[in-house]
Amino acid sequence: MEFKRKSQAKRFQRMVPSMAEIPGVLFLLLLLCVVGQVSPYGAFWKPTWPAYHLPVVLPQSTLNLAKPDFGAEAKLEVSSSCGPQCHKGTPLPTYEEAKQYLSYETLYSNGSRTETQVGIYILSNGRGGAQYQDSESSGRSRRKRQIYGYDSRFSIFGKDFLLNYPFSTSVKLSTGCTGTLVAEKHVLTAAHCIHDGKTYVKGTQKLRVGFLKPKFKDGGQGANNSSSALPEKMKFQWIRVKRTHVPKGWIKGNANDIGMDYDYALLELKKPHKRKFMKIGVSPPAKQLPGGRIHFSGYDNDRPGNLVYRFCDVKDETYDLLYQQCDAQPGASGSGVYVRMWKRQQQKWERKIIGIFSGHQWVDMNGSPQDFNVAVRITPLKYAQICYWIKGNYLDCREG
Repeated sequence: MEFKRKSQAKRFQRMVPSMAEIPGVLFLLLLLCVVGQVSPYGAFWKPTWPAYHLPVVLPQSTLNLAKPDFGAEAKLEVSSSCGPQCHKGTPLPTYEEAKQYLSYETLYSNGSRTETQVGIYILSNGRGGAQYQDSESSGRSRRKRQIYGYDSRFSIFGKDFLLNYPFSTSVKLSTGCTGTLVAEKHVLTAAHCIHDGKTYVKGTQKLRVGFLKPKFKDGGQGANNSSSALPEKMKFQWIRVKRTHVPKGWIKGNANDIGMDYDYALLELKKPHKRKFMKIGVSPPAKQLPGGRIHFSGYDNDRPGNLVYRFCDVKDETYDLLYQQCDAQPGASGSGVYVRMWKRQQQKWERKIIGIFSGHQWVDMNGSPQDFNVAVRITPLKYAQICYWIKGNYLDCREG
């Protein structure tokens, strides 16, 4: 697979006879144009998945790194004092900065580690084949709870719900966080669940992903074995992780204001999980979300063994983050934030993961402290990167 990916990257580069650098300002304009393809409202408008012109993120070179010490303590939430206005005042990255942030580390189950530098390309002639261009914490103490007024979370009980879509896509990480199934062998989660910005957390080398399964009485395995073999409660069945990908924006940012924009990671399992998964999608603007709401399910620590579902309105947004006040507890971080919208091409409703629940932020609102829970948005560039991690072929990542 690694040889195939490297060969593909070389073929892609050969398709680009001249890679003239585009000035940084023009690069930013290109990025903004990528997200501008939105369908107009009509008399019978449905909340519809927008069509995007997506960039391409491809590996350029890979270096072997020393094995990490796996010494960090797992942190089940991330805090930052830089709120919406703070982030909105931060300039978008230049081309070189974007390449740096989207470069990534890969950790393998044997403890070896690599760093991969990437290139970013903009498709310049629609569906043509070869015409691409190379573009250029607060000191305030607080309680752990992030509950806003009445606790609006719902614990999901019963195998008829837990084992069915979309709740069945939520999985538990052995480090204590939540993840979401996004492909046959891949789980999307928060970077801080496996890496603290400096090194990998304890247990990451033997990282496992837990799937809720029915636990039967009398050692039974199902209704076919015994009429008394009825589900009593749920238990976790664990699958080892083969490798993980973490963007350098998180590692270099060290969980600071920039790092929180890149608080996501992809885990590849050692074997397929055989469950229905939820595809990733580019996050639409908040005003285009159905009801302005988002949804996610996670394994909150205050309800051990329970999968907890919630939904709430988006309060504010930046290019990389969604600010909301969904009730959440440590353990829910890493949950996939999703919405359900109309897919025009297939003429059906479809749920997609548009973000990753990250953690908590204090926000100074005109001198008065206010707190939000924060989700990392899947932008066009992040979509291109995560999709390539999953597919290994940029041609399979042209639709977001």
